[in-house]
Amino acid sequence: MDDRESPRSLANLADELNGIELYQALALAEKDPHLAEVYRRFAAVEERHAQAWRQKLTDAGVSLPRFRPRLRTRLLIWLAKRFGSALVLPSVVGMEEAGSEGYRNQNASTMAGDEASHARLLREMASDKGGIDGGTVATLEGRHRAGGGNALRAAVLGANDGLLSNLSLIMGVAGAEFSPNQVLLAGLAGLLAGACSMAIGEWLSVKSSRELYQRQIQIEEAEIAANPAEEAEELALIYESRGLPSDRARELADHIMSDRGSAIATLSREELGIDPRELGGSAGVAAVTSFALFAVGAVIPLFPFWLLHGRAAIAVSAGVSTLGLFLIGGGITLFTGRSMLATGSRQVILGLLAAAITFGLGRLIGVSLAS
Repeated sequence: MDDRESPRSLANLADELNGIELYQALALAEKDPHLAEVYRRFAAVEERHAQAWRQKLTDAGVSLPRFRPRLRTRLLIWLAKRFGSALVLPSVVGMEEAGSEGYRNQNASTMAGDEASHARLLREMASDKGGIDGGTVATLEGRHRAGGGNALRAAVLGANDGLLSNLSLIMGVAGAEFSPNQVLLAGLAGLLAGACSMAIGEWLSVKSSRELYQRQIQIEEAEIAANPAEEAEELALIYESRGLPSDRARELADHIMSDRGSAIATLSREELGIDPRELGGSAGVAAVTSFALFAVGAVIPLFPFWLLHGRAAIAVSAGVSTLGLFLIGGGITLFTGRSMLATGSRQVILGLLAAAITFGLGRLIGVSLAS
């Protein structure tokens, strides 16, 4: 093992150990025993990978460091324990896909295949369609996995929009050297205008989606009533395409079609990707949530101007905004699997660059007005 292989092998071992820790926690957090068993099997695969890297490093005389779960792993485990495993599945999918790509680049085809398989199965479990490939389709049929990762992503990006837009607005007004009260007024106006715009846009989006989904489900109901045999055949083909034997797929489809309510719900999920129980969620809840998330981000650069004035307020606002931008960048790494330091730093640089541009423009406008 040369000098380049040793750090890479240690990093691979750390990845696998973090995977074991995460999957074991997901198995404990998962209420469905069948899905919990899936997570335990994933942990067993990661353990085999980890053992292979341990052996390789030990044979090369490399000492193994004490394992400590990464911050991202600990955060995902905390979220899974508090809100359920479904919330973090999209994030775990991204980590598995990154692991598969990394192993392919190292010519570790078997491990790359295992990681890619995990990513495919997890993607199915995280999707609105419910179920995973092969024989487990029958076990998981009818279980809707909410897109919790999408909700978490929306929370991070909503707060990011509020922080960035209001920071830029406040710095532009402060750069023009308006009075503290005028800066506060502009910041509050930006907070309320942006939050209201986000809430209305989200309400319209969800409401329109619900109306579209309801129309599609009505069409599906009419098709089931008019030609149930054809719909059963379509459902059987869906299961066959996922790897279920044709006779088992047909048996499962006939069983589902024997109950009208189950048939409508299943075909809505499998053909349309819609859960009739939720229809994309509540428009009101989406609007309130968007308003609150944007407001939380927007208040970060604003509150120092309630306490301070002049350059002190500008400096503190920039400081707390820098911290907020870094934390948001760290939150984004839950979905990308990238380095928290690199992503957080990139978020800070881009955010402060936007603020600096608006501050400079404000200063130019302020000088022009004064002259």
